[in-house]
Amino acid sequence: MSTGNAVPTELGTKPVRSLLRQYAVPGIIAMTASSLYNMVDSIYIGHIPGAGSLSMSGLAVTFPLMNISTAFGTLVGVGAATMISVLLGQKNYKAAEKVLCNDVTLNIITGLIFTVVSLVWMDPILRFFGASDATLPYARAYMTWIAIGNAVTHLYFGLNAIVRSSGNPRLAMGLTLFTVGSNAVLDPIFIFVLGLGIKGAAIATVLCQLMSLIYTLWYFMDQKKFLHLPRSLRIFRVDWRIAKDSLAIGMGPFLMNLASCIVVLFINQQLVKWGGDLALGAYGIVNRITFLFVMVVMGFNQGMQPIAGYNYGARQFSRVREVYVRTAMWGTIVTSAGWLVSVFLSRPAVAVFTSDPVLQEIAAKGIRQMNIVFPIVGFQMVTTNLFQCLGMVKKSVFLSLSRQLIFLLPCIYILPDILQSEAGVWYSFPVSDTIASVITGIIGWGLIVKLGKLKDGDDPSILGGQI
Repeated sequence: MSTGNAVPTELGTKPVRSLLRQYAVPGIIAMTASSLYNMVDSIYIGHIPGAGSLSMSGLAVTFPLMNISTAFGTLVGVGAATMISVLLGQKNYKAAEKVLCNDVTLNIITGLIFTVVSLVWMDPILRFFGASDATLPYARAYMTWIAIGNAVTHLYFGLNAIVRSSGNPRLAMGLTLFTVGSNAVLDPIFIFVLGLGIKGAAIATVLCQLMSLIYTLWYFMDQKKFLHLPRSLRIFRVDWRIAKDSLAIGMGPFLMNLASCIVVLFINQQLVKWGGDLALGAYGIVNRITFLFVMVVMGFNQGMQPIAGYNYGARQFSRVREVYVRTAMWGTIVTSAGWLVSVFLSRPAVAVFTSDPVLQEIAAKGIRQMNIVFPIVGFQMVTTNLFQCLGMVKKSVFLSLSRQLIFLLPCIYILPDILQSEAGVWYSFPVSDTIASVITGIIGWGLIVKLGKLKDGDDPSILGGQI
């Protein structure tokens, strides 16, 4: 295992199966913990005396705005992490250091811009995302403090991804686990003991991320590490050539998160129209449960990312193919497990978040309808991530958009009118997932065939440009 003080050459030499386990397991634990991190807030908020159901609906209203924040964070962070993996494969350590510094500067800039914009127009934005007079106070109380700490959130998640990509997945996992654990401890203190309610959950979240960020910055300040933050402030000036390349790679996940924001906006509006505030709260619960399995797949993707990126940079194409096939298999297994929970354990799963029997019934029915073809989602996510890992921006962007925006959005409006109920909103997900997975399979197969024509060490341009 790389310690962080040596170049992670094992990425190009160690058996792929062992590498994927070594890098994916910390990523899975970290991403699962990150999902639980969000779920902890929801569980405590859902049991606030006298306001649990409305608090859940208010929290659901904040999802689109939080997705926008995540979108800008991934635009900067994912691109930087991918570039660093490829540069390390090419043994270009000076360039990797410049990318790291650019990542810090851009995350601070985007984080502060988001904070100012969201604080100035908080109420209109939340009403646009579906807040009613009853849910707006809860949504505002939570989102105000999340917005204040946005620069901290961006920088923490961005640097955490680079810690993992630079050959230290265990540290990245440990920091995430610390953040989750401390949040689980601070949440009930701020919410119930100090009587801050939903606002307390947001404050606890930001404080936990700040503590992890401080340690991460200290880690990168160690000048003995091959990848570190230099002491000179000049290098923190934005290099727009690096920024352009980094943002281009991050454009896929950025658009995916932005599309998610747009889709959630319309989902909120349609659910309120056909089912009222409780239907919106039910979606908040269903989204949290489903997201747990999505985050596990993303953990596998995180394990694949440095392996695929490094070996693509080192022109070891057989290893790129192998890590993709293994990751796609595990991604499908994970989403199949999510399907089993959604179909057979729906009621116990939603009961964790609320004791309201009406809200439980709506959420349990919704998750069964929403995740009916969930097993195929894992393959679609992994294949999309492969294009991102290899810097193939156009394909990554298209596949990222197809599932959430191109196919899901029309279904959200067409199916409820056909079925004349909120069930049309829930069934929009399996319809769009099926179409998107078919298209992803066709495009992904083309990439695997082209990689199969290359021998290790070949120049990819012999196939007529970037594959």
